[in-house]
Amino acid sequence: MDSSPAPVVAPGASSSSSPADPAAEDLAGGVAAMALQDRFDTLRGIGEECIQEDELMRLLQNKPVPICYDGFEPSGRMHIAQGIVKTINVNKMIKAGCKVKIWIADWFAQLNNKMGGDLKKIQTVGRYMIEIWKAAGMNLDGVEFLWSSEEINKRSNEYWPLVMDIARKNNVKRIMRCGQIMGRSDQEELTAAQIFYPCMQCADIFFLKANMLPGFKEGQEKMSKSDPSSSIFMEDDEAQVNAKIKQAFCPPKIVEGNPCLEYIKYIVFPWFDKFEVVRKESNGGNKTFKNMDELISDYETGALHPADVKPALAKAINEILQPVRDHFNNSSEAKVLLNTVKKYRVTN
Repeated sequence: MDSSPAPVVAPGASSSSSPADPAAEDLAGGVAAMALQDRFDTLRGIGEECIQEDELMRLLQNKPVPICYDGFEPSGRMHIAQGIVKTINVNKMIKAGCKVKIWIADWFAQLNNKMGGDLKKIQTVGRYMIEIWKAAGMNLDGVEFLWSSEEINKRSNEYWPLVMDIARKNNVKRIMRCGQIMGRSDQEELTAAQIFYPCMQCADIFFLKANMLPGFKEGQEKMSKSDPSSSIFMEDDEAQVNAKIKQAFCPPKIVEGNPCLEYIKYIVFPWFDKFEVVRKESNGGNKTFKNMDELISDYETGALHPADVKPALAKAINEILQPVRDHFNNSSEAKVLLNTVKKYRVTN
């Protein structure tokens, strides 16, 4: 998956593309190469839920380049699900003819007290994350990165009336039930800033004129950034990946809740369209699995053992991450960002 060159921008700089860019026109032209049903199936396969499937079909029929919205709080080092699953899904959306606006929610992270509420640190983490997606192969020709602090300040006369309108139409009890979007429960004692957060996030959708909100499927569930052994980070070296997968929970013949199989399903298969196992002839010999159903069948019967799965998974993950490692080793700017972010303590 090749990375297309695009500038990495910080608050105060212009973003990588605009709706009138030639890149956006290329996306519209590329739609003709993909049948309408194929576009629908690709996008429907990304979304966890689609409230009205007929509306999605009409949108694709009537709008050459729909706009998708995805926002994130810069809050520490990036784990593999956030890095690779997002790259895979963003590239699918672009292939289906969409433009993706990625909302770097730096102000929101500050409201939610990420990185201790230090905006400078939050923005440094945001730049580090863009570097990772660039190195991982995200098709940046179809992506526009927007910093919330910059965009809201530029168009404050549009943004704040939206926020106030949403706040007027909802009571505090309902707003507090939205705490889960910040990773908070409704039982926590929230600050006034955190209560304001859901109103602003709702306003974002209208502010960015988004047509679709991709709720990505499993495989991008939360991993602990404060416990480095519980997840694979995007810039982990080969030895770190091998060690983490070696100690990972992977019960024989059990598929449900097996994290190693989840990695294969949501990361390895979408990336390579196959999963290769290398083993001795006495253990069944080498085998290339072409789909997850085939792999599950062997795993449930015991024909495929955790001792076969783990080294094959580690090899695949290391191959996926190698371009990211190379980028952070070869780019002095990226290396400084990574070293700076590694020194930050993750706070919630």
